Amino acid sequence: MKDKTILLIASGDLRSSANQNCWAEQEAMEADLCKLANSMGYTIQRAHAYDPVAKHGFISSQRQGMDIFSKIDRSLPIIVAEAVWQYSHHILAGLISHEGPILTLANWSGKWPGLVGMLNLNGSLTKANVVYSSLWSEDFSGDAHFKSQLNKWFEYGTIEHDASHVSPYTDNESLSDSVLASIDSIVETMDREKCIMGVFDEFCMGMYNAAIPDELLFNIGVYKERLSQSALFAEMQTVLETEAGEIFNWLRERGFNFHFGSDSEAELTESQVLEQCKMYIAACRIGDCFGCDAIGIQYQQGLKDLCPASDLVEGMLNSSDRPPVKNAEGKVIFEGEPFTHFNEVDECAGLDAMITKRLHKALGQPLEITLHDLRWGDFDASGSTDEYVWVLLISGAAPIEHHIDGWKGSHGYRQPEMYFPKGGSTLHGVAKPGAIIWSRIYIEDARLKMDIGQAEVIELPEAETRRRLNETTQEWPIMHAVMKGISRDQMMARHKANHLNVVYANDSESARECLWAKAELAKRLNIEVFICGN
Repeated sequence: MKDKTILLIASGDLRSSANQNCWAEQEAMEADLCKLANSMGYTIQRAHAYDPVAKHGFISSQRQGMDIFSKIDRSLPIIVAEAVWQYSHHILAGLISHEGPILTLANWSGKWPGLVGMLNLNGSLTKANVVYSSLWSEDFSGDAHFKSQLNKWFEYGTIEHDASHVSPYTDNESLSDSVLASIDSIVETMDREKCIMGVFDEFCMGMYNAAIPDELLFNIGVYKERLSQSALFAEMQTVLETEAGEIFNWLRERGFNFHFGSDSEAELTESQVLEQCKMYIAACRIGDCFGCDAIGIQYQQGLKDLCPASDLVEGMLNSSDRPPVKNAEGKVIFEGEPFTHFNEVDECAGLDAMITKRLHKALGQPLEITLHDLRWGDFDASGSTDEYVWVLLISGAAPIEHHIDGWKGSHGYRQPEMYFPKGGSTLHGVAKPGAIIWSRIYIEDARLKMDIGQAEVIELPEAETRRRLNETTQEWPIMHAVMKGISRDQMMARHKANHLNVVYANDSESARECLWAKAELAKRLNIEVFICGN
């Protein structure tokens, strides 16, 4: 590139508490990046200054982002540097209009979800058909590959990553006639009877990539029921204290470990959990009333200022072993199986979960599905395995069937105040060893696409699990995942979202069958499928 001055922007959270707490990490990363760029003959200049009143240097609203970009020369190269979770829509308008080279960049740290924030932005840019390059590094000064790739971007304005682990799916001749018949039946039923995705307010935390245009769902047989979080909150007020108490007692009888305190500002309290029990009942009843196959609750905007977090609720909904809730006719809602929930109203994850549940039900495989953040990864510091082990983490929506020892092995901690001012219990647990299928539906070229692969959940020594929790968000459920046939950098370069869906299979052999069956089902539902890894 002719320009030796590179502009830097940093999108942040809408919540000032998060921006202030995370600023030090962002500042340190930017300093390292600027030092490296200077040594390579380039100058990185912030396009927006640190705000001493706000006590951070993040873009914290869509309007602010638009105002900043309105003053930027559209031809200049831009680095979007992220060490934190960020709201992509704060800068999306500016990046869509930008004409110069764009690089998204993150540090390799689990402390704050910077990698997660960058992946969400990448998915959003992909959906918006914006050309960009992407980089990440654990050590900006000592990472020779990173420096080489960064220099390539400085010189040419673009980077290409290795994608040899990806192959387009066409068909699989190993699928049995009975499996193919099950797939045909699912496709025919969805076309004839249709399905409803219940959406309690769209567009959580600026996740443009997570909202599916209705017209892309119509030919699959899926339609949205647009529900309101205000209606959910209103329904919570109608739930009797005795009803909430029954749910609470059910959880305690199952052996769920609540970690209570008396200071509601900093600790988990029974009253917070009882409010969550009311939300669980209300969500079940509203979802049932509208005939929803799956539901998603936004929570992080709106409800966060009114009531405790939805994550324990979501984990219960995604579990087969969950407290029974009856509808107006006295029938238990989705008795003995999940009432599938897609965290942070990620509709791409919701669609994936809806078709996965139908397929696994037909194949006699586990029905419990959750999304996770692709949070971070590292080699095992204890040396118990030579494999690269990913940290899959989410704020609490994982089903207890995924956890070692189920309810008895799971814990309820207060959600971090920085994100969740009203508290509420998490559904913390460590994922059990076993074979899983991971997948992600995303939008590219105005089409629905799916990446899918196989992984193995492994058990790590307790000290290593604790290290990883301490490096991330220790209150949340964690999964130690080894991706089959995919390196760290291949995964990062390819993945088009902050989230990925995971579901267990009964064993490795059936996981492979489930993977191929899901690929075939998605193809017949007009989703373009790519097999990742081996």
